[in-house]
Amino acid sequence: MASLSSLKRVKRKPESEAQAQPAPPKEEKKPPSPPPSTDDDLFIPLEKEPPDTPVQRSFISEGRAEQLRLQLWLADNLRKSIAPNIPLDLPLERTPEREELIRQRYEQALQRANIKIPPNVTPEQFYSNVCDEIFGFGPLEPLIRTDSITEIMVNGPYIIFIEQKGRLAESGHKFLDDDHVERIVKRIVKPLGRAADPEHPLIDARLPDGSRVNSVIRPCAIDGPNITIRKFAKDKLGIPDLINFGSMTPMMAEFLEACVVSRLNIVVSGGTGSGKTTLINCLSGYIPDHERTVTIEDAAELQFKQRNVIRLETKKPTPESPGIVTIRDCVINALRMRPERIVVGECRGGETLDMLQAMNTGHDGSMTTVHSNSPRACFDRLESLVLMAGIDFPIHVVRKQIASSVDLIVQASRLRDGSRKITHITEIQGIEGENAILQNVFLFNDRGDGPDGKIVGEHEPGGIRPKCEPKLKQNGFHFKPAMFMKSDTF
Repeated sequence: MASLSSLKRVKRKPESEAQAQPAPPKEEKKPPSPPPSTDDDLFIPLEKEPPDTPVQRSFISEGRAEQLRLQLWLADNLRKSIAPNIPLDLPLERTPEREELIRQRYEQALQRANIKIPPNVTPEQFYSNVCDEIFGFGPLEPLIRTDSITEIMVNGPYIIFIEQKGRLAESGHKFLDDDHVERIVKRIVKPLGRAADPEHPLIDARLPDGSRVNSVIRPCAIDGPNITIRKFAKDKLGIPDLINFGSMTPMMAEFLEACVVSRLNIVVSGGTGSGKTTLINCLSGYIPDHERTVTIEDAAELQFKQRNVIRLETKKPTPESPGIVTIRDCVINALRMRPERIVVGECRGGETLDMLQAMNTGHDGSMTTVHSNSPRACFDRLESLVLMAGIDFPIHVVRKQIASSVDLIVQASRLRDGSRKITHITEIQGIEGENAILQNVFLFNDRGDGPDGKIVGEHEPGGIRPKCEPKLKQNGFHFKPAMFMKSDTF
């Protein structure tokens, strides 16, 4: 491999001077621009592991490691030559001027430093990889660029899984080592004013496109730093898309529209990856434009289309700013911001009590999400979360508070074939004795698996007209009784 000093002997020119120079002759061959990722680029053949290789850690072959070392070394030096004042663990904006400079100096480096491109990668792909290290997120960049991927899971430096169409597969992409992974983590979180170091190893963040990122680094990550990226589609899903996917029926969509416009309080319940955030984004489209909404999240994911929206995000401690701002702090502050609706990305602690108080004191039409597996489990979990606020309420008082505050529980589920569906729209009708009265307005009837492995089933009404129907009528929604009755036609 060429030495670092040989590359540094290449004469450097200021960026402004390089831009003013005439274009090179047409006959000079230039490296191509990084090509867009395709499905064929997503998977790299898995390397045969030596005996006794740790299963959760895996390994990297010497040839593959040599390629990554060369890419990183070359990318670092090229980047320092055009942006010496920007640390390597901060993102570098990709502009046509910088791309042109990189193209020129990459060609110089290949010629003057006598760099030999490894035989296991094409020149075009090698150049693309170098650019991904300079401007993007290294080995993750082609996966982030691919629209068909919905989730990226980095299990240490040598194992990267991706999700497509609800199915997981190992991609074969690798980082060089733990330090390489942590550099990319810092490149994600530092622009957000968050820390990623041994004192702050648990990280919530987001990509520039809004995709959600969670990472755990050393010392908490045993088999190496890990990253989980929940990607946001460029074309945002709407209610018509959910209907086309079979996630709900047109009647369910009409009912949910009526509930949102009529300012019913809604809790979206579901497990990880069930589509809770997507569903709240879709339901938000029914909020009238003139109503002031405040959204509160750990890492901003919600993307409402209305203009009168205030977005709040929690603050994690950093060495420069050790203060903490929690979701509960944001909910309490939001009450002073004249909101007509409050939307909390996820209730997972004592902020649930403040959210219920807001729902019950003039902020009708508020929404939040909760992790649970069924509407009944969601109600029980709300009880537990309220008690986490540290106030010693009797349990019957907590239940009455929940029943008087929450109108609907919408259960989103990721089923065994990878599909996502709304399995229940359930109304909380009150408390009888010590138990909550929950009534299904719509539910999904799972009839088992078909020959192709896909779930066979259909959505059907619960058979009882909802208690909230008078309120829906007050807001101009008049549904025929047959809409809520069970029938063989459903």
